[in-house]
Amino acid sequence: MSKSNRYDKFLELREQYPYFIFEAQEYSLTNAGLSICFTFNLADQITFHPTLFIPRKKCFLPDEKVSNSLDNIIFHIGMIELISYWKAACPPTLIIKPFALSPNQVEWWKNLYFHGLGEFFYLNSVPVNIDNFIHFKVASDTILPIQHFETNHEVLIPIGGGKDSAVTLQLLESFPGSLPMIMNPRGASLETIRLKGFSDDQYLKIIRTLDPALIGLNEKGFLNGHTPFSALLAFVTVLSAIMTGRRYIALSNESSANESTIEGTTINHQYSKSVTFENDFRKYLNSYLTRDINYFSFLRPLNELQIALLFSKFTIYHPVFKSCNAGSKTDSWCGACAKCLFTYIILSPFLSSAALIEIFGKNLLDDPNLSQIFDQLTGIAEEKPFDCVGTIREVNLALCETIRRYGREEMPCLLELYRKSSSFKMYSLLSFSQFLKTFPTGSNLSPEFETILKNELPG
Repeated sequence: MSKSNRYDKFLELREQYPYFIFEAQEYSLTNAGLSICFTFNLADQITFHPTLFIPRKKCFLPDEKVSNSLDNIIFHIGMIELISYWKAACPPTLIIKPFALSPNQVEWWKNLYFHGLGEFFYLNSVPVNIDNFIHFKVASDTILPIQHFETNHEVLIPIGGGKDSAVTLQLLESFPGSLPMIMNPRGASLETIRLKGFSDDQYLKIIRTLDPALIGLNEKGFLNGHTPFSALLAFVTVLSAIMTGRRYIALSNESSANESTIEGTTINHQYSKSVTFENDFRKYLNSYLTRDINYFSFLRPLNELQIALLFSKFTIYHPVFKSCNAGSKTDSWCGACAKCLFTYIILSPFLSSAALIEIFGKNLLDDPNLSQIFDQLTGIAEEKPFDCVGTIREVNLALCETIRRYGREEMPCLLELYRKSSSFKMYSLLSFSQFLKTFPTGSNLSPEFETILKNELPG
């Protein structure tokens, strides 16, 4: 579909569906676990009922400590969940019925929606701005107060199945009461925690279910695209910390997530993994939900090369980790996408070709079909891939070091072409070893977490 046709479709849908309603939320805490259901309404024409379920585990606090204190966090999960359904038609008005939001909260949510949907607006050729893309209508007077929860000195660790969360899990193994949390478990995430000795009853499972009606709209040509999933994860981790009494939530987002996908803009595929979102979320959490939970990214001070260096040492995870979105359903590396190629490149300074081929099934740097993605990752193309990949500098430094390791050996085709480029000439002048030693200040890590990280990096 052309840009003009996509914009025409956007205008047509906004006129046909002028409002979206967050109608209601329901939840029950039973012997089976915590069940949550939301009701969303698209202009009184289509109703959605997405659900969330947390099976009961031994780590749950006694019900009486949490059962009467969940309205606020569940309401906020609904506020972020709704964006997946709102985007199908992008109605100009959003009506909020369950509870009230202050003007400052409304502005916070508008900011999150706008920047979290930056990629969606860009790829759908929708020239909106933060002032005109949505209008909030709060239909309730019930303001939910900030709440106090009993928490301990233990840490909740979301596990996605990739290298980053594996590094966090490994480095925090000595931290008391570490509790892995997995949303919609798959092979890689389950194997990661099992390799560390966690049984089925020793991790928190979150089952998120999309309403099938949304899939039906996508098939009918309604608008579709990327949403800020990590923002949803942020609110769900807070609920998980409340249910289990954990004070700390240790994410695995690195400094690389701060780089814009489209240079010179704020459009960032990883916006809800960025430090901007992290800081905004921490302030919002402390102002409107609770001050008893500390949400932060454990890996924030690190760059992708440092994480790859650490991960290269943790060989126990090499056969099981997966980061490929295309291969997520089959728990495999597709070998043809930006995430596969980036992961191969970032590990290549630290692992042998044989070890990498064992992981990915082939030498991705010797696949000419990946040359276009290669150019995007290295900054030769105008746009980075819309995927969770590292910075252009990190990719180039990794390639320069990999070329150095090859020496006089015959190189795979993509490396040979890169060796003749101006990018290689420029980045080969930078110090790879110094990049591995950097540790910027200003993260949200408390000293005890910061010390753990620093002790693992080269001196």
